[in-house]
Amino acid sequence: MPASGKPPPRISDTDLQKMLALFAAADSVELKVTVPDLHQRSAVTALGMDPLDGQIRQVYFFDTPDLACNKQGVVVRARRVQGRPDDSVVKLRPVVPGDLPAELRSDKYMVVEVDAMPGGYVCSASLKGVPGHDTVRAVAAGDRPIRKLFSKQQRAFFDAHAPERVGLDDLSILGPINLVKLKFSPRDYGRRLVAELWLYPDGSRILELSTKCPPNEAFEVAAQTRAFLSEQGVDLYGEQQTKTSTALAFFAQHLEATANF
Repeated sequence: MPASGKPPPRISDTDLQKMLALFAAADSVELKVTVPDLHQRSAVTALGMDPLDGQIRQVYFFDTPDLACNKQGVVVRARRVQGRPDDSVVKLRPVVPGDLPAELRSDKYMVVEVDAMPGGYVCSASLKGVPGHDTVRAVAAGDRPIRKLFSKQQRAFFDAHAPERVGLDDLSILGPINLVKLKFSPRDYGRRLVAELWLYPDGSRILELSTKCPPNEAFEVAAQTRAFLSEQGVDLYGEQQTKTSTALAFFAQHLEATANF
């Protein structure tokens, strides 16, 4: 029995077949697990993570106050990254890779990825962009319109999937969320792990561990990673939290409270 006292979540045989089909059409697979709050400190110690090696990031989301975009599977995000250029993304999930237009699927800024976590999975299509220097900060300050964060291709991708009559400049700024991202290679694992610690303004936090691999290696890497993390005492079967959904819900609630104040 896992440390959480709960039986391991299981993907049904039907969902397993669907996931295998998505693997075959995806560019990559990212295996993820969120560590329960009570076990985060012990996980950091067991895996030898040094926070001083981490990279500071600041994430802004954009949606309507009632999260209409997210409800339709559209995530709009921009990031400021320590020591690197800003970036932006328009993401659609879930997707079936074969349903994407060929021109879009072949775009060098398009990434189709399957995120797999204990008990579930989702396939997403992310169209990435690189805004101009300091554009994210200017948009956050209200000095530039939101659409300036996104390329022509990203704007067209958004328009094709966003709720009707909702444009990028109609969205509210949700954020920022500050986080620390750490890439490291634990002993006896043989692969790189990525840890992201998301720090929410109310003092709550989410620690996510992940590793990426080619789709044809996903099951082998998943078994290797699960065995390694279990040996380190990391609880793999606690309640899984999604960073984006948690952030959107938090800031939407804050936006509503501010409007009603």
